[in-house]
Amino acid sequence: QVQLVESGGGLVQAGDSLRLSCTVSGRSFSGYAMGWFRQAPGKEREFVAAIDLSGGNTYYLHSMKGRFTISRDNEKKMVVLQMNSLKPEDTAVYYCATRKSFIGSWLPHFMEYWGKGTLVTVSS
Repeated sequence: QVQLVESGGGLVQAGDSLRLSCTVSGRSFSGYAMGWFRQAPGKEREFVAAIDLSGGNTYYLHSMKGRFTISRDNEKKMVVLQMNSLKPEDTAVYYCATRKSFIGSWLPHFMEYWGKGTLVTVSS
């Protein structure tokens, strides 16, 4: 069974940085694209960033680009989301998810497996 486990969330102040990690077990990691999503209270889950199988291609929600960086380590079966210059509106539960292909829509319902999420709270 595929398991994704996120870590690294917490309470920070506006302008701070956080590094979220997601480790994958139960199947091959390098053959799958990985993504980060988030869900703020009362809002729908939204796409944040994605990375392809090799780590050579990335894709970001426009408002994240420049502040967030996604990367992966296929040997460690880990994907990382480095978040800088955090804002109160970044407060949300952050989820990692995976699917076979990097190509195509990154709407949440196209993902195959999900982690349980890690909470990020940014105070003003």
